[in-house]
Amino acid sequence: MTRTTVESETKTTVIGFDEPFCVIGERINPTGRKKLAAELEMGIFSTVEKDALAQVAAGASVLDINAGVVYNSNPNPNETEPPLMKQMIELVQILTDVPLCIDSSVPAALDKGLQTAKGRPLLNSVTGEEDRLEFVLPLVKKYNVPVVAISNDDTGISEDPDVRFAVARKIVERAADFGIPAYDIVVDPLVMPIGAMATAGKQVFTLVRKLREELGVNTTCGASNVSFGLPNRHGINNAFLPMAIGAGMTSAIMNPVALPVNQKVILDKKEECVAKGVKLPENMDDETFVTLFGLGSTIPRPGKEMEAIRAANFLNNKDPHGGAWIQFNKPTEGNGEIGGRGNRRGRRRRT
Repeated sequence: MTRTTVESETKTTVIGFDEPFCVIGERINPTGRKKLAAELEMGIFSTVEKDALAQVAAGASVLDINAGVVYNSNPNPNETEPPLMKQMIELVQILTDVPLCIDSSVPAALDKGLQTAKGRPLLNSVTGEEDRLEFVLPLVKKYNVPVVAISNDDTGISEDPDVRFAVARKIVERAADFGIPAYDIVVDPLVMPIGAMATAGKQVFTLVRKLREELGVNTTCGASNVSFGLPNRHGINNAFLPMAIGAGMTSAIMNPVALPVNQKVILDKKEECVAKGVKLPENMDDETFVTLFGLGSTIPRPGKEMEAIRAANFLNNKDPHGGAWIQFNKPTEGNGEIGGRGNRRGRRRRT
């Protein structure tokens, strides 16, 4: 069976057909996050620290690191991104021992990340574009690391799943020319938004099966893409992930954390209570309040997607005797958080 090994200095994660589903935490990425981008330009890393720890506590077994900030002071990412990538990787490696996924479209940033990361990180990513193949595949070979292969090329992203499969095959074959085995390639078949393409779900399930059976490769995806632009995205994601796992998908780049309820939501609800004449105890804390009214939590905790993944692992016999499922549903002593397990540094171990 295909096994893709990703390592930190002390910990090993295996992505594989017979392994529990691998969650690659996506939160350390400034794309679309203005606050984080501004912090990084100022050399502030507090959000990176929080995101790293919260994602590991929620169940991520690999952390994606993306330093793609366009600085106002210097809009050239070829100059700014490599040193920022180095700083972010060094910080995250101090905070946690999970393996890393180095994520960039800037060649120099990929190289700097590979120089900095300890162990055997996952490289994100290579596409079927010729210039990308010619730069990234030699890096993969040089550092002996696995790589995410995205199924688009010089012609863009095709809506035809057969074309996307052909691009994946091309990347696997070109990688073989460099001596890179198929087990070190994790294909992203590209999940389309179901709101824009009604067949998007069926397409990716068919593609994943074909990639597994014909190319023998592991697979990943940006899981939330499927629900883009739709209401109740978590509901769609929760259905999509177990179905993708059932089709043979072995990992996903996703947010494992249910984000805390913000203060505005809490204040608005309290004002609503006052307006309706609902009297609350004066000493009621915010966590008790949001729990009482079903608003979520004031602290980060595993999202519903993680619940769906854990259940799918159990149902697919990738969680013997349900040990991980039982542990996931145990309240953490002291705060009542579900699945809020801490992180320990130590000798290399499997996840």
